[in-house]
Amino acid sequence: MHPHHTHSIESIIQPFFPQSSERDMVLGALISPALVQWSFLLCGSLGFVLLWQAAKLIDRLWWHPRRLERALRAQGLHGTSYRFLVGDVVDYERRSKAAPSRSMPLRCHNIAPLVAPLLHDIVREHGKACISWFGPYPKVTISDPDLTKEVMSNKFGHFEKLKFPALSRLLAGGVATYEGEQWVKHKRILNPAFHLEKLKLMMPAFSTCCQELVSRWTLSLGSDGTYEVDACPEFQRLSGDVISRTAFGSNYAEGARIFQLQSVQTPRLLARVKKIIIPGYLSLPTKNNRRMSEINNEIESILLNLIRKRMQAMQEGENTKNDLLGLMLESNMRGTDENGQCISGMTIDEVVEECKLFYFAGTETTSILLTWTMVILSMHPEWQDRAREEVLGLFGKNKIEHEGFARLKTSTM
Repeated sequence: MHPHHTHSIESIIQPFFPQSSERDMVLGALISPALVQWSFLLCGSLGFVLLWQAAKLIDRLWWHPRRLERALRAQGLHGTSYRFLVGDVVDYERRSKAAPSRSMPLRCHNIAPLVAPLLHDIVREHGKACISWFGPYPKVTISDPDLTKEVMSNKFGHFEKLKFPALSRLLAGGVATYEGEQWVKHKRILNPAFHLEKLKLMMPAFSTCCQELVSRWTLSLGSDGTYEVDACPEFQRLSGDVISRTAFGSNYAEGARIFQLQSVQTPRLLARVKKIIIPGYLSLPTKNNRRMSEINNEIESILLNLIRKRMQAMQEGENTKNDLLGLMLESNMRGTDENGQCISGMTIDEVVEECKLFYFAGTETTSILLTWTMVILSMHPEWQDRAREEVLGLFGKNKIEHEGFARLKTSTM
């Protein structure tokens, strides 16, 4: 009760209770019920808020996944059943750790049981379109070629994607995470940068990176003319160099720094894949979470600096259209897509996310493909000889030009 009110009551009852001890007892009797009422009201409100949040959390982690599971099964899809909070993550991690201890027979190409053991078994048991769970989120895996082609060639962005905003912020967002109209807009802006004529402009960068790799290997040859290469890290470095040069051109060194930072960031996140599904985990101030935020802040700071410098150069009339960043910014500033339709541009933050995606989506996929190609050529040296003879027969010791690629039949295979 307000002190002013207490003083007023005390002056009213004073004539009836002249002793101060008697007045204190009466005042206590008057004030206590009000305090009790306010306490009950406060506790009740707090309890209601906590109960409401708990109900939302239970719905998110149990009832909503179960509703989605019933809806997917009603459409004829089969797969694993949902397990509270973890889904298939624990099984995925356990099977993935055990897989590398197994070996493959020489010349065997059946890599799926080793690369993705759990997913391989789910597809084999439940069919080419099946359900699995990343925590409380269902995934529909499609391994049917025709259905896959339909998804990948869709131009409307209607296919839903797993949403982990905190994870996307630390790794890469961009067009890979968007849906609907936003996906359509970004695809239209980015498409011109990947046209064949634009890619031809990047041939010198491809050639420079490959020459540096071969020169480094040549200098490492022993006295017997041989050198053992761990191909995977070599091709990771190659793909990182190629993306750095083709994405940022003359700012290659800064681009290379982004590659180094992302190569540290990715394993940090993957090592904690189980914890990522816990709501709010990536926001906790743990040592690893703080370090990942620092890495992300440095990446974004480098990119923002590159973008601002490039936009200033473009406004001053410089030709900056020979790399992905220049092509993307030029398409973004033009306000029309490749068909002449008006489109609103991307924000600077969105451009940053697309640049992060260049690295994340391009480096690992390309390096693994090149490594596996080398493994296959080592398994089949007769095809290695045929490919080498074809390249030397068409180009000799000269640099490979884009126009000559169409004549590389064996290498294309």
